[in-house]
Amino acid sequence: MRIAKVLGTVVSTQKAHSLQGTKFLLVQRVDHEGQLLPEYDVAADCVGAGVDEWVLITQGSAARQMPEYERRPLDALVIAIIDTVSVSGGRIYNK
Repeated sequence: MRIAKVLGTVVSTQKAHSLQGTKFLLVQRVDHEGQLLPEYDVAADCVGAGVDEWVLITQGSAARQMPEYERRPLDALVIAIIDTVSVSGGRIYNK
């Protein structure tokens, strides 16, 4: 799993049939100090995350482990909205 910040949404009216109804988010990865990294991903959202929230994403075959997503061509999935992140006794993120 990786921590990422939601930057926005990705809208596509023409997509594979199995992706109909899937919400896509543009996410940017976050390092252990809370700094944004240059890596971006598009991830399907199964938890209703919004812009500026920090989320947990899973990638690869793990993104297809949830029953409703197992037959979809996904490489990244938002699986949680983060409330807090603490490192070495200090908080780097608080919702």
